[in-house]
Amino acid sequence: MKKIMIKMAAALSVLALLSGCSSKQETAPADQAGETKESGSEESGAAKAGDGEETFTVGFDQDFPPMGFVGDNGEYTGFDLDLAKEVANRLGKKFVAQPIGWDAKDMELESGNIDCIWNGFTMNGREDGYTWTKPYMKNSQVFVVAKDSGIQTLGDLSGKIVEVQADSSAEKALKEDETLLNTFKTLQTTPDYNTAFMDLEMGAVDAVAMDVIVAAYQIEQRKADFVILEESLSAEEYGVGFKKGNEKLRDQVQEQLEAMAADGTLKKISEQWFGKDVTTVAK
Repeated sequence: MKKIMIKMAAALSVLALLSGCSSKQETAPADQAGETKESGSEESGAAKAGDGEETFTVGFDQDFPPMGFVGDNGEYTGFDLDLAKEVANRLGKKFVAQPIGWDAKDMELESGNIDCIWNGFTMNGREDGYTWTKPYMKNSQVFVVAKDSGIQTLGDLSGKIVEVQADSSAEKALKEDETLLNTFKTLQTTPDYNTAFMDLEMGAVDAVAMDVIVAAYQIEQRKADFVILEESLSAEEYGVGFKKGNEKLRDQVQEQLEAMAADGTLKKISEQWFGKDVTTVAK
């Protein structure tokens, strides 16, 4: 009897083993189907990724308030980003805010990582490097100093340490004005203007050269004892810069900017950020 039970147990073990093999073989097609499905998903993703027309990716400096920056809620915000988002909505495209290193902006644009540069982007001196919209805002480069610094004119900057953002319009303007530049003790660069203002607050630098729109906003937000010198370094205009030759997308954006000027949207967004309409797009 014992031998019979042992043989029955062995037989059951063999059947279980065969059953297990059968189950594994039966599930193989399902696994292959899963691979096919996954492959299909990849194709779908590639098709979606290839629909570049459906997205509008804007390159911006995330440390450049009020044009583009990280808000208190951790989200990207800013005057230029609000304009770009509205344009994207009107074009039926998905808006993508893409922070970039400002000194790497040309590489980002040339590689196709972004569709345009829209972030207080000065046109003057860059006319031939990009395909531009018409200017939508006036600006100037100015110097910010501590109120009690005793610096009141450009002449007072002689022997002083001046700081600018790397590859900025202010840096370009200063390097073109060698007479003024040679009076400084040092002209040093920083990655962003938040750092520049901290340097100014600590007394590490005597002045910061930058866009007047951004300077006024920073002073107001920080409630700092800073002033803007009356003498400006240069007058300029802001535009939206596209890769050279991309007239199609430029024209689409320009058309929407003009429509936004006509229906009052530009004025409304401007007043939300600056308390007045600072835009210059013809209605």
